Amino acid sequence: METNDTKFQTRIDEGEFVEPKDSMPDGYRHHLIRQMSQHAHSEVIGMQPEGNWISRAPSLRAKQILLAKIQDEGGHGLYLYSAAETLGISRSEMINQLHSGKAKYSNIFNYPALTWADIGAIGWLVDGAAIVNQISLQRTSYGPYSRAMIRICKEESFHQRQGYEIMAKMMKGTKEQQEMAQDAMNRWWWPALMMFGPHDTDSPHSSDAFKWKIKREGNDELRQKFIDKTVQQAEVIGLTIPDKELKWNEKKNIYDHGEINWNEFHQVISGNGPCNKQRMEHHIKYHEEGAWVREAAEAYKKEKSNSKI
Repeated sequence: METNDTKFQTRIDEGEFVEPKDSMPDGYRHHLIRQMSQHAHSEVIGMQPEGNWISRAPSLRAKQILLAKIQDEGGHGLYLYSAAETLGISRSEMINQLHSGKAKYSNIFNYPALTWADIGAIGWLVDGAAIVNQISLQRTSYGPYSRAMIRICKEESFHQRQGYEIMAKMMKGTKEQQEMAQDAMNRWWWPALMMFGPHDTDSPHSSDAFKWKIKREGNDELRQKFIDKTVQQAEVIGLTIPDKELKWNEKKNIYDHGEINWNEFHQVISGNGPCNKQRMEHHIKYHEEGAWVREAAEAYKKEKSNSKI
């Protein structure tokens, strides 16, 4: 006799999307909550390093574009929190998990944005890496997550172009600007590669993610796609990839690259990165200060509901 889990897996294998009211294994639901809430937290925390540069943008145009980009990221967090809520978890619970350290966000946002070139590197490298990962997630098996990714990917492509434009302009500028751009590249390249996560053989969640088609491509495969695309973009504007082992592999038709410092990755994930404490304290502070807004919105919602009775 076919069990519910077997029926569910058959649906997955046949390429069907899973919708909120569908029956699903607890493991599938919990995996999605962990992944989607982490994704949402990353979008919101990722607003911090860029928000610090709004008042210091070098032109009104640059400020307008940066404001639009940060607003997009807040929207992405909203889409993803809303999609995760369809799995039976409340937004307040997800935020509590973030503040308690139970839930994580992308390691990349625990690095400081020291110069305007860092804003370019974040847009080009960080959002570029996110696009590679998120394009794959457009085919994820959970319907609300898949649909959220379609709009997010379109907006992320704008973010990537914004960052690349900053870096390209700086490489056409003064010697000091060129050095600033290369310095940002040197500091953000390796953390950007870490964004894809550890090797698939070292990832505790990979097997279930592939079985349930939550993930369609492995961490190493996605990382390689990013490297092959980005190396060529760097060459066009004259930036050097900070990897002495990087070289073109004629047989495989890909770039071979050096090994990532996984010790640094695990240190940052564990809360020991340059800005972990700062990022979380900032989020908690403004979340608490904004409590009155949420309370007022909830009171208005109840009042409107009661007036219809």
